[in-house]
Amino acid sequence: MNEEREKLVENLCKHGYITQEKVKQAMIKVPREEFMPMDVRPYAYIDRPLPLGKGQTISAPHMVAIIAEKLELDYGMKILEIGTGFGYNAAVIAEIIGKKGHIYTIERIESLALKARKNLQKTGYTETVTVITGDGTQGYPDEAPFDRIYATASAPKVPEPLKEQLKIDGTLLTPIGSDHYFQELVSLKRISENEYKMQKLGGVAFVPMIGEYGWPED
Repeated sequence: MNEEREKLVENLCKHGYITQEKVKQAMIKVPREEFMPMDVRPYAYIDRPLPLGKGQTISAPHMVAIIAEKLELDYGMKILEIGTGFGYNAAVIAEIIGKKGHIYTIERIESLALKARKNLQKTGYTETVTVITGDGTQGYPDEAPFDRIYATASAPKVPEPLKEQLKIDGTLLTPIGSDHYFQELVSLKRISENEYKMQKLGGVAFVPMIGEYGWPED
């Protein structure tokens, strides 16, 4: 698996998805197969999203790389993630921010949150990652403000609590748009208490963000 992982990461570098050495090293180090159901593990290093169950997916490696790159992460940052899945994305971010940083990640589906905790424990990231079960659209005010916030699910618009929990000069990265896999990835920079600068980063496809400030549950 290590050889497959290195080959995938080299391809992501070749195609421009990875430009930062710290992102490259994090993705080489974190074993994606350890964050996947057994039946899809043989496909761990194919660059595509794969099913986790409960209608959720693990993001394609190139999307994980894009998120890590666009967040412009530094050692020691405090991060909020919306949509834990099985914990892979959080592990990659944790590898970059290091032991002095921390990532709080919110998963609304209890069975996925439980699996993520187990995966993060066996791969050695529990000191850096805290998994919370709850409504991610409400953020996590107990630990706000955050240096960076990102979501791995799409809301109709940027949830207000997430904007409010972002530090000044912080960055929020989230897909917004349709709940059926056609969205725009946007980066929101907090300039001041009430001012934000938005940048559109292109089309993406994510599962819907369910919650009070997202999409209603079917």
